Amino acid sequence: MMGVAGSMMVAPAAQAGSVLPPTAAVSALPSQDTTSESTQETKKSLPLAAERTISFSTDEGSWLSLDVSPDGQTIVFDLLGDLYTVPLEGGQATALTSGMAFDGQPRFSPDGAKVLFVSDRDGGENLWTIDLETRDTTQITKGKTSRYESPEWTPDGRYVAASKGDDRFGPTKLWMAHVDGGSGVTLVKEPRNLRTLGVAFTPDGRYAWHAERRGTWQYNAILPQYQLAMYDRDTGQRFTRTARYGSAFRPTISPDGRWLVYGSRYEDQTGLRIRELETGEERWLAYPVQHDDQESVASRDVLPGMSFTPDSRELVTFYGGKIWRIPIDGGTPRAVPFSVEVSLPIGPKLAFEYDIDDGPNFTIRQIRDA
Repeated sequence: MMGVAGSMMVAPAAQAGSVLPPTAAVSALPSQDTTSESTQETKKSLPLAAERTISFSTDEGSWLSLDVSPDGQTIVFDLLGDLYTVPLEGGQATALTSGMAFDGQPRFSPDGAKVLFVSDRDGGENLWTIDLETRDTTQITKGKTSRYESPEWTPDGRYVAASKGDDRFGPTKLWMAHVDGGSGVTLVKEPRNLRTLGVAFTPDGRYAWHAERRGTWQYNAILPQYQLAMYDRDTGQRFTRTARYGSAFRPTISPDGRWLVYGSRYEDQTGLRIRELETGEERWLAYPVQHDDQESVASRDVLPGMSFTPDSRELVTFYGGKIWRIPIDGGTPRAVPFSVEVSLPIGPKLAFEYDIDDGPNFTIRQIRDA
């Protein structure tokens, strides 16, 4: 038997022999808050102070959401809760954010001056922007209980959109707000159990493509789970645009408005489909790629974020631990080599050493199913 058990923490009152008779139990209940000042002083608020640092080098990652800058020179991506930039041709990545906060799902502003991202740096998950020149951050949304997924800019750069949920497991709704803040507006309210996820705007800003499903998730999910829909910002109408057995999710629109790329599953693998919007013709662009997250909550969307290059000739996406440039004409994908020097601050270690008696007799701490 091991002498250390980091996951077993027992409060003194729960130990054997501490059960009181009914009268004693009642008299032991405090009539008012008797917490001492010294105990109150030891309580810690968010954010926690970093007490350790993990440092290593890597040239691969998991579930990297990324975007390509409007000038086509730079990729921004998330890795282990921090944001990084790397040249489109590859190279050493530069840290854009750092610290204890979990930052993710970055998107370049249309003018290339800022990056929009999701972060819990204020103790709740919210939308933030960071200025690429000054590194100043601005908080767009506020609150401790809402969650935001897959943020995106409108093409004019005046508004941001995301999938917003009011609790951890409830359906997220397509939502927009001005970049200067405000309460925002929910675009798709009904049905109440409809989840809308992964917004992508057409170049004119009128149509907001997204994935949708009923409910947030389910055990032993049977496909299809998601289909693509298009929300008309002028009329408020919504139109379903796919009917695939393997589902359809994570829509991405090319800058010239000609192409739509989205994820779908075929048999046991996930691939990327490409559609010419004018003709409706479709084909596989890449198969297989990163496995999707249809059977789970998909808290970081069903697939990582991807992006076209500004000339609409390539799709830049992540799978297999690497970043890839995929020609839309069917050419061979080529990797974007990157390397990251990770210096990751983390909180206090929640493992406590205490002795465990290996003798033949021991005290029972818990009785179940009596």
